[in-house]
Amino acid sequence: MSESLEKAYKELIERTVEVSRIYSCAAVLDWDQKTYLPRKGSDSRAQQISMLVGMGHQKFVDPKVGDLIGELKAGGYDKEEFSDEETNIREISRAYEKAKKVPTSLVMETAETTVKADAAWVEARKKSDFESFKPWLEKVIELKRQYAEAVGYPKEPYDALIDDYEPGATVETIGKVLEDFRVELVDFVGRVIGSGKKPDTSILSRHYPVDKQEILGKMAASAMGFDFDSGRLDKTTHPFCTGLGVGDVRITTRYNPHHFNDAFFGIMHEAGHGLYEQGLDPKHWGTPRGEAVSLGIHESQSRMWENMVGRSLSFWKYFFPLAKGIFYETLRDVKLEDFHFAVNNVEPSFIRVEADEVTYNLHIMLRFEMEYAFFRGELKVDDIPAVWNEKFKHYLDITPPDDAKGCLQDVHWSNGLIGYFPTYTLGNLYSAQFFAKAKEDLGDLDEQFERGSFGELKQWLHKNIHTHGQRYRAGKLVEVVTGKPLSHKPFMDYLKSKFGPLYGV
Repeated sequence: MSESLEKAYKELIERTVEVSRIYSCAAVLDWDQKTYLPRKGSDSRAQQISMLVGMGHQKFVDPKVGDLIGELKAGGYDKEEFSDEETNIREISRAYEKAKKVPTSLVMETAETTVKADAAWVEARKKSDFESFKPWLEKVIELKRQYAEAVGYPKEPYDALIDDYEPGATVETIGKVLEDFRVELVDFVGRVIGSGKKPDTSILSRHYPVDKQEILGKMAASAMGFDFDSGRLDKTTHPFCTGLGVGDVRITTRYNPHHFNDAFFGIMHEAGHGLYEQGLDPKHWGTPRGEAVSLGIHESQSRMWENMVGRSLSFWKYFFPLAKGIFYETLRDVKLEDFHFAVNNVEPSFIRVEADEVTYNLHIMLRFEMEYAFFRGELKVDDIPAVWNEKFKHYLDITPPDDAKGCLQDVHWSNGLIGYFPTYTLGNLYSAQFFAKAKEDLGDLDEQFERGSFGELKQWLHKNIHTHGQRYRAGKLVEVVTGKPLSHKPFMDYLKSKFGPLYGV
């Protein structure tokens, strides 16, 4: 390959990494906003983040970036499919073509608005006051509409937003996956709930001191392989994980002294995300080869560790004695089988992040339908609480008692993360297919978990998923790893094999 092409590629990567550094600085400020920022500091923080995001956007859409991409493609520098170079050129080109259609002013206004909207959401959620949040949500949705029109879409405006989180996915493709899944899922949910069997969930609402919850949560994250020398755990309103740079991955959770599941499984979930971030190839940081392929694949990692590992009987055969030691007064009279059944309780519930594995995806289907309706002009912000409650009754046969347990529970809309929700269900489907393949390759995972050995699973995920970065798109990655296209069948098989025996269905 010619020296001039080598030089062009080097310059493209240097420019891309520089932009990534700017965005990483904005991410630090965003993390601080959601963890330690004083309540009155949100306006100033909004301006800081807006400035940085604007700088990053302007640098990325510089025509010189387009010239470099064109030169490299014309010279055949990207001809070796799935090579590091082809991956970077392909994905940088894709991002550039999308970003250059968006005015920097819109990027900056959206960044500033979502910081302020997030602060308003925190207060509105505390007071269960949708009316106070409504003006901010209206503004966020309008800005996302402008974004969708700017970048364009295959058929539906919502396609433009989904594509930000799951490249190549559309309303049509996701809708087909959900529809096929829904038929089997709804039938299984009905049979489990109608079984008449129910664990004693009062076990989980006993007194669990927060300081001890943090100890057990960190023990679980460490056992999974999360490196606390390259990461940290903090408190927030809505749990999240963010990778800020090589050796710096932050996870967060929220604690409830009378609800064990909130923090413990929240930590395992976010640590699953954290393992993905820590598993990306550091020498490719700031380029597509060093970034996660999609939010759906990211969610597959968190949902796998939280549920397929963290709620398994084999996991608790190892961890329950540790939990009893830490929460001796709370758990001394509780049997392992009763605790395991309690953390796998299947029951319609109001809060998505606390939902069981069987009903969880109904929460996602509700949100997917509402977001789609926003962008077809079929749903107005004024109508959100009523429509939310109506759909909740339809899907889960319960009605939220207030907005805090209804339409105000998630952080996504205030943060402008519209189009994100479908990736949770995709993540569940990906996770089951990956987990089945891992069991096939690694043998008896339950035996490993029973003795507190989680390293083989972590290494398998690292080798097969994390280190690829964006080498493959999500659908292709599933086929490369498992030999089959994505299907809802492995997830349904997993649910039936786990919850069938527990509930006698």
